[in-house]
Formats: sequence, C-alpha cells, structure tokens
Amino acid sequence: MLDKARIEQLKELIQSLSKEEIIWINGFSAGYISNEPVEQKEQLSTIKPSIQKITIAYGTETGNSKKLATDFALKAKKNGIVSKVIGLDQYRLTDLSKEEYFLVIASTHGDGEPPIAAKKFYDFIHENTISIPNLKYSVLALGDTSYPLFCQTGEDIDNQLAKLGGNRIIPLKKCDIEYENDANKWFENIFQALSTQANDTQVSKIAAVASVTKKTIGKKTYTGEVITSINLNARDSNKETYHIEIAAEELDYLPGDSIGIVPENPFETVDNIIKLTGIDAEKTIAWRKEEGKIIELLTKQINIHYLLESTIKKIAAIIQQDIPPIRMDLLDLIKIYSIKDANQFEEIIGVLNPIPPRLYTIASSPNAHSGEVHLTVEKDKFTVNDQDKYGLCSNYLSLVNQGNQIPFFVQPNKRFKLPDGHKDIIMIGPGTGIAPFRSFVAERDATGATGKNWLFFGSQHFTKDFLYQTEWQNWYATGALTKISVAFSRDQQEKKYVQHRMLEQAQELFSWINNGAHVYICGNKDRMSVQVEKTLLQIIEQQGNINAEGALKYLEDLKLAGRYEKDVY
Repeated sequence: MLDKARIEQLKELIQSLSKEEIIWINGFSAGYISNEPVEQKEQLSTIKPSIQKITIAYGTETGNSKKLATDFALKAKKNGIVSKVIGLDQYRLTDLSKEEYFLVIASTHGDGEPPIAAKKFYDFIHENTISIPNLKYSVLALGDTSYPLFCQTGEDIDNQLAKLGGNRIIPLKKCDIEYENDANKWFENIFQALSTQANDTQVSKIAAVASVTKKTIGKKTYTGEVITSINLNARDSNKETYHIEIAAEELDYLPGDSIGIVPENPFETVDNIIKLTGIDAEKTIAWRKEEGKIIELLTKQINIHYLLESTIKKIAAIIQQDIPPIRMDLLDLIKIYSIKDANQFEEIIGVLNPIPPRLYTIASSPNAHSGEVHLTVEKDKFTVNDQDKYGLCSNYLSLVNQGNQIPFFVQPNKRFKLPDGHKDIIMIGPGTGIAPFRSFVAERDATGATGKNWLFFGSQHFTKDFLYQTEWQNWYATGALTKISVAFSRDQQEKKYVQHRMLEQAQELFSWINNGAHVYICGNKDRMSVQVEKTLLQIIEQQGNINAEGALKYLEDLKLAGRYEKDVY
C-alpha cells in the first residue's frame, strides 16, 4: 500500500503519460513482479499471450474495416491467438452475452450514422437491455475529421457497450482517413494488454486515469477564386453538369484525390425560417464554440436540411411535441410543428449540427492545370410531394459566378491512384464518374506516361451529354487516349449502358486485364458499380474459362494487388 505522498506522485506521473505509455508500464510491472524482464517492442511476437481466442467484428462501407480485421487476425494467429473474424451484418446478436474478448472496427457513414452493414448490431445494443459484465472489449473507429460527427458510430458503440456492463481493454481509438499507423498501434496496445493480463479490469482502471484526447490530422483550408463555371450539357438536356475551375495558391493534390466544400444554405430558406420563428436575424449568439449573427450561422454554419433522427428527437423534447423519428428539413418541421417563440427556437439552434462538407473527385491534373483544381458537378434535382428540390451543394455550386471565393480542403485518396507510367489502365466512369479519369489522362499526357489508356463512358444522349467530348477526341487523336468506348442509353430504342460495351469487347478487355492493366470504376455506387462488377465477373468467367468461384477469386486477387479500385458514391 502506497502512502499519500507516493499516491500523489503516481497520479502526477500518470497524468503526464499517453495511454500507450500507461499500458506499457502496466505490462512492465507485471513482468517485474514475476521476475520476467519486459521491454517495449514494436513486434507483437516478443510477447506471450495469456488468452487463446478473440472475436474481431467489423462494420464497413468501403472495405477498410474488413481489411483491418483480417490483418489483425493474421497477426494474432502468429502469436498463438485464434481469431474469429465476422462482419457485424452476419454477427449472431445472441452471442454478444457469451463473448469474452470482443474487438469492434467500425466506420461512420453519412451524417454520423452506422454503415448499413453495422446497423443491425448498432440498433440491437441501443434498443435492448442486455447485460454483458464478462465482456472485455475495445473499439476502433474509422472516420474523417472533415465531418462534424467524426467517428460517431464507433463512439456510440463504445459508450453503449460500457453502459451494458462491458469492460474496456483499452480506450476507444479514433482514426482519420490516414488510419493505418494508428490502427496498428491500437492493435499492438490491445495485444500487449491482453498478454499481460487475461483479466483487463486493472488495465481499464489505469488507462481511465489519463485523459483521452482526439488525435486529428489537420487539413489545410484553401480559399480559391472561381475562374470558370460552364454547363457541359446542351440546353435541351435532362441534366445540368457544371465544369468549375478554381484557382488557388500552393495547391497540393494528386489525381484521384477529392476536395471538400461546405455549401451555404439558400437565402430564401433561411429567410423563411427567420420569418416563421420571429427570431432576430441580427442577434449575436454563441454556437458550438462559434459566435456570430443568427442569419450568418443559419446560412454558413448550421445544417438545416435532412436533419438526423437524433436531432429530430432533441427538437421534439424542446418543443414537447410528438414528432415521428424520420428525417426532414428544419423549415418543414417548423411549418408542421409550432414553435412557441424566438427563445424556444434559439434553444433549437443549440442542438443543430454543422453543415457537413461534400466531397467531389478532382477532374484536373496538377501537372496539366498548375494552380487550379477542376470539378465536374451534376445538379441534383428530385421531387418531394410534387415540389422540385435540389441537392444543397450541387445547387450551391451551380450558382457560383466567376470571381466568387470558395473555401475548400483537399481530401487525399490513397487507394484510387495512378500506377507507374508504363502500366495500362482501364477507366469505367459513366456520368460525373468521368471526373477522375479526365485527371488521369491529363496527368499521363503531361508527364509522358507510356502505358495504354482505355475509357468507358456513358450517359443519356451523344449530342447533349457527352462530357468533355472535344478533349477526349483530342487525346484520342494524339495517342494519349488509346481506346474509348461510349454508351448513350437513350439514343436507341433499347437502352445501352457501359456494361453492354464491356461485353461487346470482352475478349480484348480481358486481355488487357490479364496482361496487367489496372481497372478503375467511378460513379454511382448502388446501380452502376454493382452492374459493372457483375459484368466484370461474367467476362472473367467466360474469357478466363473458369467457374464463378474462380472468377470471384480472380477479382479478389486484383483487389489485393491494388489493380481494381473503386471511387463510388
């Protein structure tokens, strides 16, 4: 038992340490007591585990969580621990109360929501009063600090498992888009904690003494000037697709990267909200560590569109009315449910979230378009209750004029990148999915790359919707573009899409792939990319003379080799 003075010294030491250092000290102490020297090592293999089995469950939207779970399982196996790897969508929920060591890797989707694959598990732990006092767990959260609800899904799962009686092995770890190093350190710390004690109670208590800080990777914010904004579609087209050029100093990006833009809310919508609530538009208030006039906050900072169900629930509590748990715009909510007065609306402002940034894949090349970043933005138009509605950011960008200033940040994409210049590439990008491929070909042309380039593009009409038609024709004429295959779905009675063009040229397409070409897909996730991947599997099966299982294995090998990448939305 330590005396009071030494306890104070220990507290002072712990408060100055990181959680990794605290966990190491815990292992060092255990080793010292048992006369086994313990050294801090980066390699997991130097530590002998005291458990034999763990479950690693993942919830993923893009596949990153699954890849990490598989990698961690391989590391654990090499060190004598058997790991059960399973997607949260396949996890048998009744097994949770039987688990002993349980690791969760979860990404955050959209506005702080769980990915579809994790929703069943997420809802289960939040809606059921199960007891899991024997569960020892830790959560790795993947996210993006450019979004206001950074790693919200992982944070929610971590908190809820604790509420249900689970014991943390080590605290929650939040990772930004550059997640690999932090994720590996998280697993090393877990392995060390589990290896020094089969019972993690003491580890959790010690680790809890230190304050947990969120490590974020700062993103440089640029202020760019719009130098060009033109509609690429013909006037009688069903679409509006804008080519926007933004000039900015010290730009740093690579082909395949995106930029993030926080749009402004329409003045008309904000003005209607102010009139209906009677609030003073010029009043200065504090909001989320910000301070500003209400009209400026509602225009530039606060999200008033498609509110989260959790936000709707908070508003219902403030106005003390029953509101169904559905997502809706703030203006519609105010029209349907009465707000008592301006003071009550000011309280509502306090629970609203920031406007999340929208990401657009860059359509320019740093070598071909120095000092500029280009976007390809289709104005999103849809109908709700017989009223025309527009996507917030696409509408905002469609209205920008030459000379307007736009703040933005660059979002790197480590996976969707050009290969070495001598390697061949196949680019499949209908609609605005063409954006990164304009960047790819412009870059390869500017740098003198020798690899062949094959583009598949599709839209509705050749004469109205062939985005960047003149540029593609010029690149084809000069040899920068080796081959181009186009599909315009409405130019004939039977609709034709890019997957039909792929099938028509299946033999040559498979030959390119089999000889080392890299395949890229960009565009709509739910329809186009699913159909294109099915078509690829069909071509691989037929041209490779293998069965369906073999085709899946072939495509999986392409993914593992970094030769099959998707940027879908």
